Amino acid sequence: MSGPSSSASQLLGVDRRVLALALARMADAVGNSFLIIVLPLYIASGDLLLPGYEGAAVLGVPVTLELLIGFALSLFGFLNSLAQPFTGRLSDRTGRRKVYILFGLLVLAATSVAYAFVESYEALLLVRGLQGLGGAFVIPTTIALVNDLARSDAERGGNFGVFNTFRLIGFGFGPIVAGLVVQAGPYAVPYATLSGFDAAFGVAVLGALVSFTLVTILIEEPEMAAADASDDLSIAVVDDSAGRLFDPVFVLGIGTLFMAISIALFATLQEPINQRLDQGPTWFGVQFSAVVIANVVLQVPIGRAADRIGRRPFLLVGLALLAPAVLAQGLVTTPVSMLVARLVHGVSVAMVFAPSLAVAGDLAEAGESGTQLSVLTMAFGFGTAVGPLVSGALFGYGFVVPFAVGAVLAIVALVLVLTQVEETLEGAISIETFLDRAE
Repeated sequence: MSGPSSSASQLLGVDRRVLALALARMADAVGNSFLIIVLPLYIASGDLLLPGYEGAAVLGVPVTLELLIGFALSLFGFLNSLAQPFTGRLSDRTGRRKVYILFGLLVLAATSVAYAFVESYEALLLVRGLQGLGGAFVIPTTIALVNDLARSDAERGGNFGVFNTFRLIGFGFGPIVAGLVVQAGPYAVPYATLSGFDAAFGVAVLGALVSFTLVTILIEEPEMAAADASDDLSIAVVDDSAGRLFDPVFVLGIGTLFMAISIALFATLQEPINQRLDQGPTWFGVQFSAVVIANVVLQVPIGRAADRIGRRPFLLVGLALLAPAVLAQGLVTTPVSMLVARLVHGVSVAMVFAPSLAVAGDLAEAGESGTQLSVLTMAFGFGTAVGPLVSGALFGYGFVVPFAVGAVLAIVALVLVLTQVEETLEGAISIETFLDRAE
């Protein structure tokens, strides 16, 4: 794997190219998170034609406005996730990363422009789907490039910690101001007047273009040979070596999937949560952001600690915290207790995410990190896509049921990682020693 050039300075403890990628991903995340808030408002605004959909029934299931919104949001994640193994392997086979990142960012920018011209729900779905495919070129290749820039296993966790921190800052900032941008419209600009929606779509375009500029100017393609990757896009599942049943990266993918589902459960239930806790939307926004805030604060220190202590202790402790944190969200009855549960949820996610990426990077052969890491990025994207649908479907059986199912999934992930994933960092301490030190 290529290390930094002799002229590359070390900023925040990482190669400056890693920092540049982190800033680029932050800019892109602002734009993408804008759309998560803006698109539901746009669909519900009446400016979009919804002929024959709302009020109809599909297989006996009534088509509500909420279902149409959920499907539009989830489409990005589904197509993005399904395409990532292909794009990750493609970048490995060609030995190129930068060109695919730039291509994906151009697709994201172009599709964000297209939102201003769509007039029907069908056209919006087409644009959203193309956007998901564009994102599939950005996400796994960017993650793979961050991995490639680690000089050794002892830097990998820190690289991912810094990268994830900036990405999460962008993702957390966008939703805060997206609604304000829409409400403050229309905007008078030279020769035209922009609606609040047009302005918000413009922010998404700007985010992609800023990211494109940063990657173009600040990122040099590292020297790496094209990997001898096969054309088989299947994911390795079975691994009977070293007494294991399942491939460790596959197991981490399952854990990432379940973790992402647990994160996505909350957003769908805004109204029931506010009613149950007797709170307003401001409290909900703070609770929603708590997971992101905890991740922003902890990603870098946990990533660097995982480079010293090891990956496995953080994975196991994080998954052990995940189950009660998710279940508590279905049981609490006050806004403050929900906030505490969400903060613990964020801590658990931070302890799992960067170490999982580091393990997959440790296990990847030279030039094959795009293939390996795409398993985790695909799983996360798929989890965030399916989570709202799962939450909406299970809520009918009781308020606590979605959160109880999320807790069960976390326990399953913990058992799988405990039994199937070994430490990959040479010289790492044991989990027993880690827990003794924590006490």
